[in-house]
Amino acid sequence: MKNTYNISLTASTNLSPNCSDNQKKRKLKFGIVGAGTIAQAYVQAFELCEEAEVVGVADISAEAAGATAKRLRCRSYEDYNQMARECDLDAVIICTPPVTHPDICICFLKKQIHVLCEKPLSINLQLAQEMVITARKARVKLAMASKFRYVEDVVRAKRIVDSGALGDLILCENVFTSHVDMSARWNSIPEISGGGVLIDNGTHSIDLMRYFLGPLARVHVLEGKRSAGLRVEETVVVFVRSAAGVIGSIDLSWIITKERDSYLDIYGSRGTLSIGWKQSKYLDHAHGEWVVFGNGYNKLAAFRSQIENFSRAIRGEEVALITDEDALASVSVVETAYAALRQNQWISVNGHWTIPDVQAEFVQRVSA
Repeated sequence: MKNTYNISLTASTNLSPNCSDNQKKRKLKFGIVGAGTIAQAYVQAFELCEEAEVVGVADISAEAAGATAKRLRCRSYEDYNQMARECDLDAVIICTPPVTHPDICICFLKKQIHVLCEKPLSINLQLAQEMVITARKARVKLAMASKFRYVEDVVRAKRIVDSGALGDLILCENVFTSHVDMSARWNSIPEISGGGVLIDNGTHSIDLMRYFLGPLARVHVLEGKRSAGLRVEETVVVFVRSAAGVIGSIDLSWIITKERDSYLDIYGSRGTLSIGWKQSKYLDHAHGEWVVFGNGYNKLAAFRSQIENFSRAIRGEEVALITDEDALASVSVVETAYAALRQNQWISVNGHWTIPDVQAEFVQRVSA
């Protein structure tokens, strides 16, 4: 089967097949904004990356920025604006809370620095559109970081589904539930995060559903009992229906833990596919036997693949796995999901946002 997205499926312990070519290239220079938990995953990934290196880290905490920069042997900054001015950057990764994403991203985009922004791209569609417009006007790349799309098993599963091996898709189930104390974390402060588990874990879920099922047409959300005293939703069940008529269910919780081997299951008329934490497999009804196709979730390998895909997209060597259109769709569905939660009913997803044709606008202006 052809690898449509052309990202490496080699084991994380092996070098890329084009390792010798990569060594001849200049490594792209990245900055990191935000030196919290998620940034540390990028730090580990950069230590294995052949495509890029980190030359600057910015965080409002000088101590956090300094500690991360020390490990990476680069400069640290308390102000991302200063890093944007003083650092020779090709790209930057934004690892700050969602409410800060638009201002920080637009700052770098206007300086023609490519931006890989942690999910969600923004807490609402209008701001996300402004970010995409800015990127297109500056003629640089903007992508939403969503680690599960770069998991090798997820990429392989997509190839299996696209091959038709499962027949007509009928149902997709996703479960991200784990008991975590969120009381002291910014993720549970709505003014900073934009919501609770729905926008936090749910952005991954929506992106995965769209990846396998295509555009989502309708969404409904039910909230579970709040038991941790948070100001945001702690447990939700999300129901979706794709434009093609496939239904999906998503279980999200910071309170309960479902002991499951898999986190995504796809059911078709001819077979079933299961993407697991330790193993992934699919069942062909005609043969009645499960076939293992993956070794499970490897976080470090996923982050490395994400960095390398974005770097190669910057160089024009391959297509970005997650496009700005994907990011906008994700923000739109999550925004609709919150509306469905408030109204307690199915709501249609707005899939008709408009992004100006910046290239045509530029040509028209020059011609005049």
